[in-house]
Amino acid sequence: MTTLGLIGLGRIGAFHADTLTNLPEISGLVVTDERPDSVAEVAAKYDATPVDSVDKLLSSGIDGVVVAAATPAHAELALAAVERGLPTFCEKPIAATAAESARVAEVIARSGVPVQVGYQRRFDAAFAAAKQAAYSGALGALHTVRSTTMDPAPPPMDYIRGSGGIFRDCAVHDFDVIRWVTGQEVLEVYATGSVQGDPLFTEYGDVDTAAIVVRFDGGALGVVSAARYNGRGYDCRLEVHGFDDTVVAGWDRGVPVRNVDPAQSGPSGFPSGMPHHFFMDRFAEAFRAELSAFVKVVQGGPIQGATVADAVEVAWIAEAATESLRRGVPVRIEEVKQ
Repeated sequence: MTTLGLIGLGRIGAFHADTLTNLPEISGLVVTDERPDSVAEVAAKYDATPVDSVDKLLSSGIDGVVVAAATPAHAELALAAVERGLPTFCEKPIAATAAESARVAEVIARSGVPVQVGYQRRFDAAFAAAKQAAYSGALGALHTVRSTTMDPAPPPMDYIRGSGGIFRDCAVHDFDVIRWVTGQEVLEVYATGSVQGDPLFTEYGDVDTAAIVVRFDGGALGVVSAARYNGRGYDCRLEVHGFDDTVVAGWDRGVPVRNVDPAQSGPSGFPSGMPHHFFMDRFAEAFRAELSAFVKVVQGGPIQGATVADAVEVAWIAEAATESLRRGVPVRIEEVKQ
């Protein structure tokens, strides 16, 4: 049995507390957060052990660590856990910038301590099947991959202010999955965006709607769309197009679209279910599978999810997209790496 420490009890941290508590291989959970009231609440709800500092958590005899704190703290917390030799699961991103991510990755690589990064779409059954179809050759040569992420509403503006922007916070999931599914590396991106909602996005140097065109080294093209306002629900879809076949993921009964085809609409048409409310209900099973896979890492198994090296490559893509938005021109990955 395994005891884990959980650092950060905000929206995703509290969600992880629920998921971890219900994994049969978890025998104990130690939790901490900057807010004592959140620590007390989560500890009481899930029968977890509360501690009032990260140092106490890391010294409590745990077997591994889950970092779910705010983005600016990821690097420091992950490195603190690695210094103790503790296998670590870190929510994306591992650091605020790509350059810092690369530096953190070097330290982690030298340590030899396993670190898994939180890109849960890799553990979704449909996304995994799309990857398998692409890798098997059943689709033929890939020419286009499309990935969409649209939130029903923005997170709190205090979160947006420190998030790093829509490319580093939201579209990184799309960048990770299109790279993972195609098996190709990104050469260049062109990004554009707009603010049509809360003007604070502009004040924080961010956008609420974005589109990104990606060029891969294998010849395929990627099209990524991200938005903070999608009133019908949480929309997350993937299309992989090859010369011989096409597969899709996310086109399930809960996809938040309204089909206006008269032959397909209505109660018996598609989609027939309640629209997905948010990423936590859409990917509940994927999060469970992801954290269960991390427990196996803690127990000595290999990393099945995203590695730190994967996270660094995704960070460079996000960096290039951010620069492309600022300059209004395509940006090569090699440019930002230099």
